[in-house]
Amino acid sequence: MESIGVKIVVIGGGTGSFTLLSELKNYTHNITALVNMVDDGGSTGVLRDELGVLPAGDIRQCLVALSTTPRVRDLFNYRFDDGGMKGHAFGNLFMAALEKMTGSFADAVETASEVLSVRGRVEPITLDDIKMVVKLDDGTVVNGQHNVESLKIPEGQRPWLDLEPEANINPRAKKAIVEADLVVIAPGLLYGSLAPALLVKGVTRALAESKAKKIYVCNLVTKPGQNDGYGVADFAAEIERFSGVPLDYVLYNNHRPAADLIEKYAHDGEFLVDWDEDELETKHYRAIGKRLIADGAWVNKNADSDPLAAQRSLIRHDADRVARELMRIFFA
Repeated sequence: MESIGVKIVVIGGGTGSFTLLSELKNYTHNITALVNMVDDGGSTGVLRDELGVLPAGDIRQCLVALSTTPRVRDLFNYRFDDGGMKGHAFGNLFMAALEKMTGSFADAVETASEVLSVRGRVEPITLDDIKMVVKLDDGTVVNGQHNVESLKIPEGQRPWLDLEPEANINPRAKKAIVEADLVVIAPGLLYGSLAPALLVKGVTRALAESKAKKIYVCNLVTKPGQNDGYGVADFAAEIERFSGVPLDYVLYNNHRPAADLIEKYAHDGEFLVDWDEDELETKHYRAIGKRLIADGAWVNKNADSDPLAAQRSLIRHDADRVARELMRIFFA
């Protein structure tokens, strides 16, 4: 079903985008990954603090996902396990060096894309140096993505989010959205990854101007303390709240894995995202439920270099199934 001419934009960052892009690149050569720029944890956070560079972690993951050179891809994901560089991914260091040398993060991404022989493009959603801020109803204010990831949000409450300072959309990102045939909001951390990308000034206007079909691929499981009790419609409503534009489609999983697997996740406070078909039929968007969960258990061979992906080693999207459904929606 490959169609080189289909212009697809994927908005997000982190493991959700990485997984989807890894397979979606097999269906189109005209793909652009737009990545949030609020990562401030781990290797990325250290480099931001010590060198004053923009966050490369999620950008690196998307570049690696779209790379067509396995050896260089593994090199960019390699993490040092001892010495002064312990914990740093080579790709993060490479891009930090490029940014310091050229004075341009955009140039660093472009050069890394050439080295990795990327199929498609990866663009930061903004080139501004920003942090995310979350405020709860009781007045609690939390700054930074790393801190937000551990934030407990009272069930039923929808937090207020912002970016500081104000972030402006990267002109290349705007152009990609406006010219796209399909805009896909990838699965990922709702408040820590997706919202920060959608809140960038100019994204709402670009989405409104674009004639692309706008699709949200819903998460499979909830994040403990943040999405407790959220169903498919709740996730979609939050995506629309942050993006400022209505969705055309919501693609969600309607298959329940084995009971023991669900129980294993529930033990850690993660629950399968539920769906109410009657409720979804009343929405302005078309909700499409399919079996999107991958079959069987999975061991992440790159667990040391990608610990976040290792934590999602059981209930996970079958990215090829998702990619095929996205292409069907486009051609429908």
